Amino acid sequence: MTNLSSLENHFLIAMPSLNDPYFNRSLTYICEHNDQGAMGLVVNQPTRMTLKELLEQADKDAEVLQEKAEQIVLAGGPVSQERGFILHSPQSGWSSSLSLTDEIMVTTSKDILGAIGNETGPEKALVTLGYAGWTAGQLEQELQENAWLTVEADTDILFNTPMHQRWQAAVNKLGIDVWQLGPDSGHA
Repeated sequence: MTNLSSLENHFLIAMPSLNDPYFNRSLTYICEHNDQGAMGLVVNQPTRMTLKELLEQADKDAEVLQEKAEQIVLAGGPVSQERGFILHSPQSGWSSSLSLTDEIMVTTSKDILGAIGNETGPEKALVTLGYAGWTAGQLEQELQENAWLTVEADTDILFNTPMHQRWQAAVNKLGIDVWQLGPDSGHA
C-alpha cells in the first residue's frame, strides 16, 4: 500500500453522514486490505435469520443448544449474500479457516456451523452472510471522502458487545463526539 498502511484487523466506522442504506451506522471488521482491494464483514447489521434457521438449511443433522438457537445471523455485506463467513475465537480443525490475528479467525466452510450450535465450536463466534468488498483504491477513496473512520479492532467489541451497541462502542474508542463531525471534516 503506497498511500495508506493496511487496515487489516481494524474497524471501519460509518460516518453518520453515510446514507447508503446498507452501510448506515455500520461497523465493519476488515479481514484483508492490500493493493488489490479490501474485504470485510459488517458486524452489527442483523438478518432476519437465527442460527437455528440457518442450520436447518445448511446441515439438517446438526443439533443446536437452546441458548444458541436464537443467535442472530448477521448481514456481513452486500456481496455474495448466499455465502457464510464465521468470525471466531481461535480453534483449528475446520476445512477452510484463516487466522487473522492471535485472537480472531475466519472460517468459510459449513463444517463449523454445527459445532457453533453446540459446545464443540469456538468459544466466541459471529455468523455472517455476505461480505463487503472494495476494489483497488476504492476504500482509500472513500476514506478521503470521509465516509469512514478507522480504529484498531477490539475483540471485546467484536464478541462481547451487543450487536446494536457495537457502532457506538467503536466510536467511543476514538474519544470523539462523532455527532460533532461534519461530512467535510479534515478538508481545508
